[in-house]
Amino acid sequence: MKPPASAIEALLDGTHADPFSVLGIHEGPDGAFGRAVLPGAEEAVAWSLSGKKLGKLKRVDGRGLFEGKVTGPRQPVRYACKAGAHEWLVTDPYSFGPVLGPLDDFLIAEGTHLRLFDKMGAHLIEHEGASGVHFAVWAPNARLVSVVGDFNDWDARRHPMRRRVDIGVWEVFIPDIGEHRTYKYRVVDADGTVLPLKADPYAQAAEFRPSTASITAHPVKMDWGDADHRAHWASIDARRQPMSIYEVHPGSWQKPHDEGFYTWDELADRLIPYVTEMGFTHIEFLPVSEHPYDPSWGYQTTGLYAPSARFGPPEGFARFVDGAHRAGVSVLIDWVPAHFPTDEHGLVRFDGTALYEHEDPRLGFHPDWNTLIYNFGRREVVSFLVNNALFWAERYHVDGLRVDAVASMLYRDYSRKAGEWIPNEEGGRENWEAVEFLKAMNRAVYASHPGFLTIAEESTSWPGVSKPAFAEAPREHLGFGFKWNMGFMHDTLQYMARDPIHRRYHHNEITFGLTYAFSENFVLPLSHDEVVHGKGSLLTKMSGDDWQKFANLRAYYGMMWGYPGKKLLFMGQEFAQRREWSEARSLDWDLLKAPAHEGVRRWVRDLNRVYTTRPALHARDCEGEWFEWLVVDDAQASVFAWVRKAPGAKPVAVICNMTPQVHDSYRLPLPHDGAWREVLNSDAQDYGGSGIGNLGQVTAEGGAAFVVLPPLATLMLEFEG
Repeated sequence: MKPPASAIEALLDGTHADPFSVLGIHEGPDGAFGRAVLPGAEEAVAWSLSGKKLGKLKRVDGRGLFEGKVTGPRQPVRYACKAGAHEWLVTDPYSFGPVLGPLDDFLIAEGTHLRLFDKMGAHLIEHEGASGVHFAVWAPNARLVSVVGDFNDWDARRHPMRRRVDIGVWEVFIPDIGEHRTYKYRVVDADGTVLPLKADPYAQAAEFRPSTASITAHPVKMDWGDADHRAHWASIDARRQPMSIYEVHPGSWQKPHDEGFYTWDELADRLIPYVTEMGFTHIEFLPVSEHPYDPSWGYQTTGLYAPSARFGPPEGFARFVDGAHRAGVSVLIDWVPAHFPTDEHGLVRFDGTALYEHEDPRLGFHPDWNTLIYNFGRREVVSFLVNNALFWAERYHVDGLRVDAVASMLYRDYSRKAGEWIPNEEGGRENWEAVEFLKAMNRAVYASHPGFLTIAEESTSWPGVSKPAFAEAPREHLGFGFKWNMGFMHDTLQYMARDPIHRRYHHNEITFGLTYAFSENFVLPLSHDEVVHGKGSLLTKMSGDDWQKFANLRAYYGMMWGYPGKKLLFMGQEFAQRREWSEARSLDWDLLKAPAHEGVRRWVRDLNRVYTTRPALHARDCEGEWFEWLVVDDAQASVFAWVRKAPGAKPVAVICNMTPQVHDSYRLPLPHDGAWREVLNSDAQDYGGSGIGNLGQVTAEGGAAFVVLPPLATLMLEFEG
């Protein structure tokens, strides 16, 4: 049946909401009938994909509308077009059936689809005998959605999409296009307003800023060589393994020049050997997902599924991860499910409504960052985020996610004054929808990717952040593998900034943290947040003159590496960067020519080597019965000492003298009589110290040894028997 003239006008104008009902091949009482829009053609002949002529269509409208009878059943067709001396072929997208199926509809509607990254977005596939790209996007409140791109001259009339009404997803298969094609979605809202062109939320590649289009791409890598690495981490308990994390901003660790970036392959040649030589076990990257604004450091992302184009094509990141794994180094990435920016090409009011965010700014606007908060009460939004976590684990083999700004997700009143937030149904401040999302994410990744780990940046006393989120577990338990110990960072840096003469009055800034050190599985973070926004570098936070600053920093690192918990250090702090970090410039690598800076680098390297090779220092980080205070209350001398133990391992004593005075005969209680070897001394001359120590060994008798404690220094003594 011929459609009404208004439908034809809408079709040619690109405003028909259901183009599949009028275009393609349709069977009727008089046989099959074909209709196609072929701009610029004067003649068109329909062929099957197998090369069988099906019939000639007649141009019935000068704007390119062709109609005519064809032989055979409904099937994909290819048109041989001609205009004057020019001939070309067009495979008709509207002659293909849908790609998504009833099972996809059911799982998407239920919110339990865990392979959305295979279904949504743009995928190069074979479909009904043709090669091309399948596009799918969620926009349930849109009147019309079209794919526009460099393959159709960004003309919205060319490829309007099929709407799957039950789930609000629009899809179309466009044959005969491949990878590296730029595209966006043109969305018309329910009122008929044409929205700014939208990048694909599920895009797996994107243009280099300031351009914002999505890019069609193949799955990144098939020839992984990291099976041994992944099998190792899948077979062990990460809480009992050494974890020394080197936190890196990939755009400023090193730079080829002021405005440029090294590619992932170039970074791999530089960063992986450096990290292995330094003895770090993990690299943690600030967010690698696509983001429009460099000074956001990646924390305001518009493309959660796309590695940033700043560092080359996506497969470069996959090669980096594979290379790190082959070298025995794990790769973590910062992940930002808490909020997203308001850039018009992004998720904001994606279909003309508050789709990914909340309509009410008291729930949906983040005052700290001028961003929008995901609506964790929508199952489609939760599925989008949970699938993203699974995506990074599967497609890029990353070893874990450090989840940013968890505290901001857990509390409805986070950074808000009275009247600026809405209580939950029980009248409280907890955001239970966010809690359920975090639990769902952790359950999904831990169930499907053995060895994967998640780390929460959570700055409050929320109970059970790193406790399993089993169905029968308390409601508050979130299921993370680890939590950042923000209290350790805050208290200890505050202590180190004090003049040593005053430290005796603030002894508890070191000791207090041990009262809760085993309440969660902790990572001790000295992160990028501590060396920006006027906070200076870690070196400049230390008290005293220049020599004392270096000595304090070495003593501090020694204390931290001996303290229960996994370690994290932001790039540049391993060689005592003087200047505050800026994403716009490279680290000050020239400082390594100065002995004091090179000494700190050697100290961190040797701390890592001792830490990773002594189970006493890492194997029971999360179990308090293997920690024992030796000296807890000597505030007058500002001395702290404890012993770390593990089953079958030699115990290691950690002693810190936080004053510039040498204690040349300090009575140190020790749990075993016999020889204790001095395995580390931050005051050694190799590290820039004064060279005061214990000649390599002390002997304990009657439960104690008399030891020399160098000024502003940390010692580690290993029991030899």
